[in-house]
Amino acid sequence: MEVDLGVLESNIRELRGALGGETETIFVVKADAYGHGIRETVRRAYQAGVRWFAVAYADEARVVREVLPEAEVLILGVVMPEDAARLAHMRVTPIVADVEHGLALAAAARAAGTELTVHVKVDTGMGRLGVLWSDAVEAVMRLLDEPGLNVQGLCSHFARVEPMERGPAEKQAQRFFETASALEQAAGRRFFRHLSSSRALLYHHEWDLDGVRPGIMLYGYGTGEEGMRVHTRPLLEWKTRVIHVKAVPPHFPIGYYGTYRTHRATEIAVLAAGYADGYLRALSNRGTVLIGGRRCPVVGRVSMNWITVDVGPGGGVKRGDEAVLIGRQGAEEVWADELAALCRTIPYEILTEIDPRLERRYVG
Repeated sequence: MEVDLGVLESNIRELRGALGGETETIFVVKADAYGHGIRETVRRAYQAGVRWFAVAYADEARVVREVLPEAEVLILGVVMPEDAARLAHMRVTPIVADVEHGLALAAAARAAGTELTVHVKVDTGMGRLGVLWSDAVEAVMRLLDEPGLNVQGLCSHFARVEPMERGPAEKQAQRFFETASALEQAAGRRFFRHLSSSRALLYHHEWDLDGVRPGIMLYGYGTGEEGMRVHTRPLLEWKTRVIHVKAVPPHFPIGYYGTYRTHRATEIAVLAAGYADGYLRALSNRGTVLIGGRRCPVVGRVSMNWITVDVGPGGGVKRGDEAVLIGRQGAEEVWADELAALCRTIPYEILTEIDPRLERRYVG
């Protein structure tokens, strides 16, 4: 994997130029920064001016804190009470998913003689984590009185954001604003509010609030539609080598169960990658790789460690040649969103399935 941190910095500048100066960028770096490598990603993002980072788990928060002692770190998942004292010591902010969760965290913090700063998650229609919006004012007021807990923020998450069907997202936003306003009036103070992740912030500047939570857009995906505020570029490329080339006759079966048969005399190249490395098996007989600046089809089933590719008769491909699975070679490109469409999935899955044990090279 080759990760261009210069492109990441450019993407961050694009976003910050579109946001107001009062809105924090809360960069989502869970799942090892969507497969890009969390340590180098957060280090360069901090250099580019990002001060907030969001992760899913306490162990991810620990990694960010090791790299960035002064950054703000938010945990979007549900942390266990036994982690409360450690998180308070590290100055990491978890979300509270419900009253019972908040009380357990408070009790653990008190027992350790400390106080834990938290944000409360409000479920406005996602149906996943958080206190239901109808119960949120009562719930948060209960937590405000609990020693050991310092409630500083409120957040929610959209289930869907579609420019041609605005109703569902607008209903969620309305619920969040009404809940936050009622709560702030009851509490007599302001809370740090954040609502929008990548897709919402790309279409709705009015929901920027105190912070936004961009994830996939800063990695270069999901910004190509008309009307979006920001356009970004992918920064991760995935490359391997040709390890074998052979000439085969017409009607020759390729791979397990011979799911592909050659239409002509041609050459088949074998690449050093497979589903064990994260190249999805769903790309069998569908995917495309780049070799010698040409798009070459994946033929036969993707196997655990190898991919077979039709490079054409007399293609000049030889052992040791570079093959690009994701990225650019010459004038041709294959990116994770193209592979995702072939697999009927999303770029997130393509990126996070790449084996983290593969060598990463950082450039830019």
